[in-house]
Amino acid sequence: MRFMLSVALFLLVVVPVSAQSQEPTFADLAERLLPSVVNISTMQKTAPDAAGADEMLEGMPEFPPGSPFEDFFKNYMEKHKKLLVPKNQRVNSLGSGFIIDPAGYIVTNYHVIQEADEIKVTLHDDTSLTAKVIGKDRKTDLALLKVDAGKSLPAITWGDSDKVRVGDWILVIGNPFGLGGSVTKGIISARARDINSGPYDDYLQTDASINRGNSGGPMFNLQGQVIGVNSAIYSPTGGSVGIGFSIPSALAENVIKQLKEKGSIKRGWLGVRIQTMTEDLAKGLGLPSSSGALVSSVTEGSPAAKAGLKQGDVILSFNGKDVSEMRKLPRLVADTPVGIEAEIKIWRQGSEKTLKTKVAELPQTEEEELAGKADEETPKQADVAAVEVKGLGIKVAPVAPSLIERFGLKNDQQGLVVVEALENSLAVEKGLSEGDVITEANQEKLGSAADLQKSVNRGRDQRKPLLLLVEREGELRFVAIPLTP
Repeated sequence: MRFMLSVALFLLVVVPVSAQSQEPTFADLAERLLPSVVNISTMQKTAPDAAGADEMLEGMPEFPPGSPFEDFFKNYMEKHKKLLVPKNQRVNSLGSGFIIDPAGYIVTNYHVIQEADEIKVTLHDDTSLTAKVIGKDRKTDLALLKVDAGKSLPAITWGDSDKVRVGDWILVIGNPFGLGGSVTKGIISARARDINSGPYDDYLQTDASINRGNSGGPMFNLQGQVIGVNSAIYSPTGGSVGIGFSIPSALAENVIKQLKEKGSIKRGWLGVRIQTMTEDLAKGLGLPSSSGALVSSVTEGSPAAKAGLKQGDVILSFNGKDVSEMRKLPRLVADTPVGIEAEIKIWRQGSEKTLKTKVAELPQTEEEELAGKADEETPKQADVAAVEVKGLGIKVAPVAPSLIERFGLKNDQQGLVVVEALENSLAVEKGLSEGDVITEANQEKLGSAADLQKSVNRGRDQRKPLLLLVEREGELRFVAIPLTP
């Protein structure tokens, strides 16, 4: 009995100690990294708001001309109006950043310093310095600042976010709610998140606590390398709920390098409009999988046009890198140096082809679409009789002046106009609506409703989806509609 009791006591003591020894500690890592993370505060001046003062004085009594009270209340109101209108207003915001060069170069978010009239950087030792903007990029939400500290500053290095796996430990340091130098830990919850913040979304998601003021701060791997720039959170309350997003270093490092060297960004440009591949679209195009980016239109005179890319092509890889999904292509093209020759692997009419193109620079401003205008008003004509396409649940008609006016179409519009879309039909389920123009079916031009009906019947017999090219408000997109006998 005495022996058994001693064994039991031994187990009670040893098990908790063993479990405790397995808990990770980030103390050494945090101590090494904290001096490289800075707090950023900005100030923005706003114009005086005289209209606001007028609203506050509404309801004051008015007196008829010549009244003994007129001058008294006029002077009273003018005096108090001046007091109510501030000479200027100062709007302050807080964020984070990190030092990437001992000379004083600091990375942060674009939205942290956006429209700031004054930027202050506070180092880990509480030294406050004025920063100037070296460059900023709204599309990736990144900015590069520079401070002159009169000494070498502790800098940190970039890591490879492409090697990060879901479940890896990470460390976040920043300035939440202005508290400064706060450390939180977590794991990578997901990769390649698209949160609709810009054309190059490819965020790392983490459950580490990220709050207001953490924006622009670094996300570290366990080697102390920056693998992400904290940029956004999902939160119904404004505080952390365990869903934070960081710009991966694979994207940020290249952008910051260009900002440091040139002060601006030069992005590659191909000149295509693309859309997401779906299983139905893949079947309609004869593709074995739904990977790739479907070309819905090609810009005239663009590198894509010169290379021979066509509407309906599916881009499978660009410059040696696979396009596993549509939204990867814009980033691959943007990251490609301007002027180099890139190889494009495409799928066209049942087989793979390889094209080559010289990458151009993305235009600074988007081209404005020119709307055709008739020199004279077109006489009104009666609507052309609409014909129902059996199996789709829509009625279509050839383009006519009355339909051009009714749906705001281009004067040179070609194709079949959806005049009526029946509720709960296959076509409506896939997104078609009245006013859409169907220009192609299974990559063949349409001249009449009979042409479209033939394509539907053929697709039913072959058990293949119907692939439509649809134009809506000047934008072309492919729509795949599954057909069954």
